[in-house]
Amino acid sequence: MDAFIKVKGMEKGFSMIEVLVTLVILLVGLLGLAGMMMKSQRAETESYQRAQALLLLQDMVGRINANRKVASCYATSDGASGTPYLGTGVNTTATPPTCTSGTTEQQATAIQDMKDWNDMLKGSAELSGINKVGAMIGARGCVSFDAAANVYRISVAWQGLGDSVAPPSAVACGKNQYNNENHRRVVSTTLQIATLSL
Repeated sequence: MDAFIKVKGMEKGFSMIEVLVTLVILLVGLLGLAGMMMKSQRAETESYQRAQALLLLQDMVGRINANRKVASCYATSDGASGTPYLGTGVNTTATPPTCTSGTTEQQATAIQDMKDWNDMLKGSAELSGINKVGAMIGARGCVSFDAAANVYRISVAWQGLGDSVAPPSAVACGKNQYNNENHRRVVSTTLQIATLSL
C-alpha cells in the first residue's frame, strides 16, 4: 500500500510537464509560421514591383514604336553611366531634352511621352489619399542609344527589399542610387529602329 502511495505522489507534476512541452512545440511552430508569412510577403512585394517595372518598360517601348520618326528624342541617358534618368529624384520642372528630328507635333508627343513616363515612374498611376503609390520603391527609368549598333536600351530600375545578385554592369540604369548594388533591381530590353530608304 505504501508503494502505491509513493508512486502516485511522484506522478503529480507529470501533466504540467506535458502541457509545457506542448506549449514550447506550439510556440516554435507559430514562430516558424510567422517567419514564413514574412518571407512570403517580401516575395509578394518583390513580385509586384517586378510586374510594375515590366509594365512600365513595355509602355515606353510602345511609345517609342508609336513615334518612330523621332525615336532619338526619347534617348536621354548615357548608356555607360545611366544618367540622367527619369523617375524618383528627378526635378519635374527640368527642361525636357532637346529634340531636332521629326515634325513639331512628333517632338511634342515625344516630350509629353517622357513626362508621362516620368510621372508613372513616380507612382502617379495609383493614389492613396494624396500619396502616389503606383510604382516601385525608388523607380528610375533610362533610355539610351548605342549609335554603333543602332539600338535603343530601355531600362527600369528600382530598390529591392533585400540582397540579391547585382545586375550586370552593362545595365547602368540606377547604378549607385540604392543602398548597395545588391539592392538594385533592373529590367531592360533593347529596341532596334530600322532605317528604311527607297
